[in-house]
Formats: sequence, C-alpha cells, structure tokens
Amino acid sequence: MKIVVPVKRVVDANVKVGVKADKTGVDIANAKMSMNPFDEIAMEEAVRLKEAGVATEVIAVSAGVAQCQETLRTALALGADRAILIESNEDLQPLAVAKLLRSIVEKEEPQLVILGKQAIDDDNNQTGQMLAALAGLPQATFASKLSVADGKATVTREVDGGAQTLSLTLPAVVTTDLRLNEPRYVTLPNIMKAKKKPLEIVTPADLGVDVTPRLKTLKVAEPPQRSAGMKVPDVATLVEKLRLEAKVL
Repeated sequence: MKIVVPVKRVVDANVKVGVKADKTGVDIANAKMSMNPFDEIAMEEAVRLKEAGVATEVIAVSAGVAQCQETLRTALALGADRAILIESNEDLQPLAVAKLLRSIVEKEEPQLVILGKQAIDDDNNQTGQMLAALAGLPQATFASKLSVADGKATVTREVDGGAQTLSLTLPAVVTTDLRLNEPRYVTLPNIMKAKKKPLEIVTPADLGVDVTPRLKTLKVAEPPQRSAGMKVPDVATLVEKLRLEAKVL
C-alpha cells in the first residue's frame, strides 16, 4: 500500500510574526520556518502504518518555493521513502494546492492520502476536503484514530458532540487532528540518511495545473489591542460595569 503525505512549510509555531509596513501581508522575512504541526502528525501516522506492515511506501509532497526542500528533507528523516516538490513562487491558495495534489494522486495512485486538517499560517482547513472532491475520493476529516485493514480505513473523528467513527473504502483522504498521535523527534542518523533519499522536483506546468491566485488580499492589519482587565469588589459592581461600560446586559 502506498501513502502520500502532503506537508507544508510554515512559520515555526513559536515565532511571533507581525504585519508588513505596507499592510500587504505578514512579514516572514528571516523568520524560522518548519513543517506544519498537523502535517507532522500526518507523517507520523503514515510512518507508523509502514512500520506495522500495512503500508509499503510513504511519499512526502510539498508545494511552494525552493526552500520547501528543507521541509521535505525533514519528512524524509521522519521516515518517508521519497519526496516530491512542486516548485512555484506563486501565492499557492488551497484550491491550487488541491489541484496540484490531485495530479500527484493521479500519477502515484496511492491507497491513502493523509494530511493535516489545516495549516497554522492561514488556518483555512480547505485543502483536504477540496482534494477529496476533485479526486472523487471518500474522506474523513479531524481524525483522532485511524486503522487500515482489508481495503478499508476505519477513522474515529472529532465532532462537536464527541466522536464519530467512519468506514472508508480505499483509496481515501484523511485529515489529522491533534490527538491522533505524538510525532517522533528527528534523530541525527536519520537526518544523514534523508540526504540520500530521492527528492523529485516538478512544476505546476509539468502537471498541467494553473495556480493563478483566485483571491486577492486587500489589507492585513494587526488585531486591536485588548484593554487591561480589572477587579471588582462584588457581583453588583460587576453587573453595573457589564451594563453601563461593556453594554452587554
């Protein structure tokens, strides 16, 4: 069984970013970049399926600038067998990424595509669902448990009311939630091994996909600063302030 795992290069979760002076976007110049945390979970799950003998090959895929090779090398160090970079300097929006991934899926014919439910930079939570729709594959989102056997994937997914269990006929698309697993640390020997693993580079034109942005960002602004909190001596004072100052009563 072959598994494809899309991974995205994002600003490290511990880095605080600010808005550009011209308010056209977020300033990520010289910011530390890393693999999207939800994609790390997806990669870990794919590697565990391979270690359990369920999968035979794990392929990491990324779309973006040339520096995404670093993210793919991390994926290879985590246990992926080979990697594919779809290199583009365009602003790749979710629909464009989904179309690119569909082309990879059509070429590689994996039985399972596992990806993070969303990226921590834009928080769109769209690519997995769009990919499933474009490729005509069954999907299960927000997976907190995954098992594969007899040509089917059983997925426990987190929903507002608790948990829901779905059975999908493979091939299928699964997006991961936080509680699916705990990703492993990358070890130095595996980093060295990753340098020798194959990394293929293609372009959107090679795949016949138009990645021209459909949406235009008009303005990006910092969120308004919160005012300082205050302590009140009793409930009566609290109610008065909620009514007269906050005007929520």
